[in-house]
Amino acid sequence: MKVKICGLTSLEAAQTAENAGADFLGFIFADSKRKISPEKAKEIIEKLNGKALKVGVFVNESLEEMERIQHFTGIDIIQLHGQESVEKAGSFSIPVIKAFSIRNEVDFKKIDDYPVDYQLLDLPKDSGSSNEETLDWQMIHRLRQSRNRLILAGGLTPMNVFEAIKLVQPFAVDVSSGVETNGYKDHEKIRLFIKNAKL
Repeated sequence: MKVKICGLTSLEAAQTAENAGADFLGFIFADSKRKISPEKAKEIIEKLNGKALKVGVFVNESLEEMERIQHFTGIDIIQLHGQESVEKAGSFSIPVIKAFSIRNEVDFKKIDDYPVDYQLLDLPKDSGSSNEETLDWQMIHRLRQSRNRLILAGGLTPMNVFEAIKLVQPFAVDVSSGVETNGYKDHEKIRLFIKNAKL
């Protein structure tokens, strides 16, 4: 099972994730409490061992700015986490992850419209969701035949990731707040999440 640790803002957390076996490291360049500057991301990326692929997360950003940050920082994958068009999603020369807010079956059935490499399923940001809320794994299991491009996010924690993987069988799982304590990446939770995801 592939694992993505997202919202990284420190070298120590990134190294912990990489050394524990994370396959993808996510850096958020959009407005967020986990936002990181391109300069800081570049500094971190240059000190990593290169085992994990680096993902740049953007929300409704211009194509030119995303390409500039990609070249400057050395990220390997673009993640679109806004209302980007199908045309924009298909405009990159490197792999693309498109995030989708999933509320119901109608939302889920729209994900194949985008010409992207990976489809990330997440909780709606405006749902007022609690930390205990997750996506409807049963619905995803019921509706999805092919999962070889599916990245499951939305409420995952070290405690529930094994169950989620067993039911949904995605290509990868993605976590950010689920491996934090008091708003900061918790190194023990990172290690435990990766361990349980790869059981």
